[in-house]
Amino acid sequence: MSVNNKIINSFLMILKIIVTFFVIIIVSIIFVQRVSNNKVTLGGYSIFTVVSGSMMPEYEIGDMIIAKKVEYSDINVGDDVVYLGNKGNFSDRIVTHRVIKIDQSLDKDNIYTQGIANQEADPAISYTQIYGKVVYKTVILSLLSHIMNSTYGFYFVIFIPFSVMIFLEILGIIKDKKASNKTGE
Repeated sequence: MSVNNKIINSFLMILKIIVTFFVIIIVSIIFVQRVSNNKVTLGGYSIFTVVSGSMMPEYEIGDMIIAKKVEYSDINVGDDVVYLGNKGNFSDRIVTHRVIKIDQSLDKDNIYTQGIANQEADPAISYTQIYGKVVYKTVILSLLSHIMNSTYGFYFVIFIPFSVMIFLEILGIIKDKKASNKTGE
């Protein structure tokens, strides 16, 4: 085998590994987020996707954020929290809004939130509704989320890499078949 063939084969193998790794990571993140309904955490951290413009310009639609489960005492006015709404339009919806007030009177532990682009505050929530405090907006995952939510992006991020993987596998099978035919002659 010539040096050029070895270089091409090495390049194809590296490309195959990179594409496979990339596709596995993307699919795993999406799978865990969707299937677990955001109930699975890794070390107390969860990933959420912003689905409305209520927190613009801080978070754009499609941005992916990481929230960490924290103690009640660690939540302060000005923190962004992710919670499960249970009243009105917020019922059974995962919401990411900013804490604007904390009421710690004797019989209450109400937390008041509001989207920074909204005119009105949300209904009061309790600590038990909070999934976590936003600790990070993932730039790379947000970019991938924006790309995948577009028609063209889906093809370039999922369809084409998957097609390349299949193509490389077929090339490998053909190459192995040719090699076994030559040694079997």
